[in-house]
Amino acid sequence: MGEATDRSGGRDRFLDRLPWLLRWAVVGSACLLIVAAGVYVLARIAALLAPLTIALAATLFLAALLDPVANWLRRHRTPPALAALATLLLLLGLLVGAIVLVWRLTADQFSDLAKQLDQGLTRTRDFLTSALPISPGQLDEWTRRAVSGLRSSAPDPVTGAATVAEAAGALLLVLVLLFFLLKDGRPMWHWVLGRTSDRSRPMATHAGGAGWRTLGAYTRGTVMIAAIDAIGIGIALVILGVPLALPLAVITFLGGFVPIIGATVAGSVAVLVGLAAKGPTTALLVAAAVIAVQQLEGNLLEPLIMKRQVRLHPVVVLVAVTAGTLLGGIAGAFVSVPITAVVYNVLRTISEDRRAGAHAPTGAPADPPSRSGPGDATGVAGS
Repeated sequence: MGEATDRSGGRDRFLDRLPWLLRWAVVGSACLLIVAAGVYVLARIAALLAPLTIALAATLFLAALLDPVANWLRRHRTPPALAALATLLLLLGLLVGAIVLVWRLTADQFSDLAKQLDQGLTRTRDFLTSALPISPGQLDEWTRRAVSGLRSSAPDPVTGAATVAEAAGALLLVLVLLFFLLKDGRPMWHWVLGRTSDRSRPMATHAGGAGWRTLGAYTRGTVMIAAIDAIGIGIALVILGVPLALPLAVITFLGGFVPIIGATVAGSVAVLVGLAAKGPTTALLVAAAVIAVQQLEGNLLEPLIMKRQVRLHPVVVLVAVTAGTLLGGIAGAFVSVPITAVVYNVLRTISEDRRAGAHAPTGAPADPPSRSGPGDATGVAGS
């Protein structure tokens, strides 16, 4: 007993003799390594279960987007199952209608596109060889290597068929999960809260409500911003006479779900199509239009549409997108920023509740900030 006490006291005296900066570095490094190991393990598990992970993420995003519609139907005395089914049918109608509209408006352009692209590629080749220190032979060799690389990376028919079947199964899973989440979201959340203790239940309610509201606000805000980008750039492409303006607008809309990087890539695709089909002058005009629309969206519309609790610093966004891309590819890039925003607001809510409890009078329960939890009428899907 005395030997154990002496040994413990010796360790304490040894730690006390260390500089405070070194002690802070040791503790911080240990915590960082533990957190990083946990995140890495979760990311590897999610990557191994990629179809299920993507389906669950898509279900949560769609539920956060469609939750107000289902809640509105339930407030008008629609049964939960019927409200969830009507919301799901509305989503399918919008998707199918958008696909049919894009195909009808662009099918006639494919016949002329090959001729325009051939002429545009010839003009682009002449422009590059005259403006840059590149010979026509070097350009042809680089083009041949790029085409060969794309052909070698293309999947074989068996792999392509398996990928299509996997995507169809994941889509069906998303629809089924979305229906049950819209229908039974409140009982699911109440079951989760029932597994927590009476002391931690209010904090879990507040944190869950903050996370769900953040996800809903992020999803709806991102859809609105992506739609504004797509409409603005699409109108510019139509005015400039760039072929396939509507599919390019759809690509811009999808790229809007990957902050900063997605908009840049989608704009680059539009510029390349304008360069190949219409020449350098049109490409420069397309680039100017893309930059103007994105600057208007980033500096004016995003602060108005996105709530302050959802907005993250651009450095955090870039780091999150890069980490998500490295861990999960394109799917990781899509979900990295909303996950970061949700985690940040959940931790912020827990910290605020703990501070409120610490400043509460002794012997009296803390009065937490007024927030609608996930079990309230506007808190969670299916509530």
